[in-house]
Amino acid sequence: MARKQSDYLAALLAEEEGDAPSPAPAHEAKADRVRTTTLLGRESALARVASGEVRQVTQLLLDPARVKIWSGNARNYDLLTEAHCRELIDSIIAEGGQKVPAVVRRVEGDPDHDYEVIAGTRRHWSISWLRANSYPDMMFVAQVAQLDDEAAFRLADLENRARADVSDLERARNYLAALTTHYGNHQTRMAERLKLSKGWLSKMLKVAALPDEVIAAFASPHEVQLKPGYALAQAMQDKGEGRAIIGVARVIAREQTARREAGEPAIPAADVLRRLLGAAKMMAGEDGEPERYSYHNRYGRPVLSVQSANRQGVTVRLHAGSGADVEEIVKALRGALEHLEQTGRGLQP
Repeated sequence: MARKQSDYLAALLAEEEGDAPSPAPAHEAKADRVRTTTLLGRESALARVASGEVRQVTQLLLDPARVKIWSGNARNYDLLTEAHCRELIDSIIAEGGQKVPAVVRRVEGDPDHDYEVIAGTRRHWSISWLRANSYPDMMFVAQVAQLDDEAAFRLADLENRARADVSDLERARNYLAALTTHYGNHQTRMAERLKLSKGWLSKMLKVAALPDEVIAAFASPHEVQLKPGYALAQAMQDKGEGRAIIGVARVIAREQTARREAGEPAIPAADVLRRLLGAAKMMAGEDGEPERYSYHNRYGRPVLSVQSANRQGVTVRLHAGSGADVEEIVKALRGALEHLEQTGRGLQP
């Protein structure tokens, strides 16, 4: 987390007004004004989160094994890897330790953990990784704050808004869970508390409701962005289109699995989206155009594609120059037949 973000978290977790420090010298006051101006609305928003809810702050050096991740955070801890955290890991090593504290709160009744992370999941993962990889004495630096669940959610949300590696889908599903847990299913109240556009929040919640079967069609959940995800969510509202999209998604998911196992590149997100949104065309009737199934080899060359499918039969094209052997062509044909069956265009009468 950058220095500016450190300052803004410090402002959030400052003591209540009654415990405010004495006025700073003029040069320090000027520096504070510069930091405040740079942080713009984020610092003031966090200050509102803290108002009346943060009662004390203590900074500690903790064993990350005794600290768990709060379930209300949007970031999926299980998806973090060394590659995702490499820059942060290198920074911690270069600086001789974690310089920017995370925000945690104390937990009760858990024999395995003393605290839970509200903001700073990547820092926790990175310190844990370092302790297991040649830096056993590295400590997790954290500020301990007293926050209720709703205030903790708002703090974590504001922290994650600055993070490009928190996917739209992660945030959307985090919002959907919070809508029930913290806001009684009142979207307007939630938007007001988070200082978000009601329309934007509504779109996020619709994306959050996309079935896991549809998400599995993408190479990674991080590829499900708000704009295309919302288009899918709208299409899913029609039951017929929804069934077609799920059918195509299952086929694509199997293709993605086969590609991973063969060491081949994943199907790009744009192609996945095009195929999913095109699934509805197959519901138009027997003369409707089927979703264009195609099979490519590991070099991206087309091997087989479905040209048409109707009552008279299925027309399949085998592409010349693909370099595929008989076994791969049979595999491609089997995939095409499974795809047609899943999408209601199979050869069964």
